[in-house]
Amino acid sequence: MPDIFLSTRGLYARGARAVPLMIIGAMLTMSGCATSNTSDAVIQIDKAQSSEQNISSLTSVINANPRDPEGYNVRGSAYGRGGDFKRALADFNTALQLNPKFYQAYANRALVYRNMGQQQQAVQDYTAALQINPNYDVALIGRGNVYRTAGQDDAAFNDFSKAIQLGTTDGRAYHNRGLIYQKRNQQDKAIDDFSKAISLSPNSPEPYNGRGISYIALNDDDNAFADFNHAIELNGNLAESWANQALVYERRGDKAKAARSYRHAVGLDPKYQPAKDGLARVSGAG
Repeated sequence: MPDIFLSTRGLYARGARAVPLMIIGAMLTMSGCATSNTSDAVIQIDKAQSSEQNISSLTSVINANPRDPEGYNVRGSAYGRGGDFKRALADFNTALQLNPKFYQAYANRALVYRNMGQQQQAVQDYTAALQINPNYDVALIGRGNVYRTAGQDDAAFNDFSKAIQLGTTDGRAYHNRGLIYQKRNQQDKAIDDFSKAISLSPNSPEPYNGRGISYIALNDDDNAFADFNHAIELNGNLAESWANQALVYERRGDKAKAARSYRHAVGLDPKYQPAKDGLARVSGAG
């Protein structure tokens, strides 16, 4: 993802030791990358969805109403959530053949394409859904997510903002627009969006991590620390949350606690670079 540039206001922590601006910038960049995996519309695989019993039940509905596109859409969604993308595509194709105006099926197929790494096809399907229903927030947020991960921030921002203007109650629109504000170093606006995302999705750790990183950029370590700790309370298995907590410890000069949190983050995700880099900086402590 493109680099993030911050003002020198985020260069030093209040108190003992300085954390270089480039480190905070790296945390901002990785925050945007990491949270996208869980807060975007990427399918979370659930094999039970494509179990023989579930699919058999859905197939019975289709056999009873073979000209009803909704049955294929529902079964396609089950295949998709179960990770069987080939069968999911086949069902969505059938649904769209039966009803070419079925905008929900376009958005569902787009999500499968996205999970298959076929981003251009995903954008085309989200766009097709929006041509049929320009107010469909699911397609706006989905297409915005594809644009954002491709580095097309202006296009993504426009899609998220349109969904918000339409009154979406999906916190991902605010969260992902907040990531763009954050990347633009508009931290106050980012914090407002992350806070709205939290109000809509209070059990999601991602907007807490996002807001905490913006607080760090504004040198507000206390609020950042509270957000990172709450993210850990919500889900203690995210390396990002532990690495963020460690960064606050590091900025406070507590290298022992920083090392323990960085080490825990590395244990959760050995490939998470901010945690590896942080542990190297404070190595020998803890």
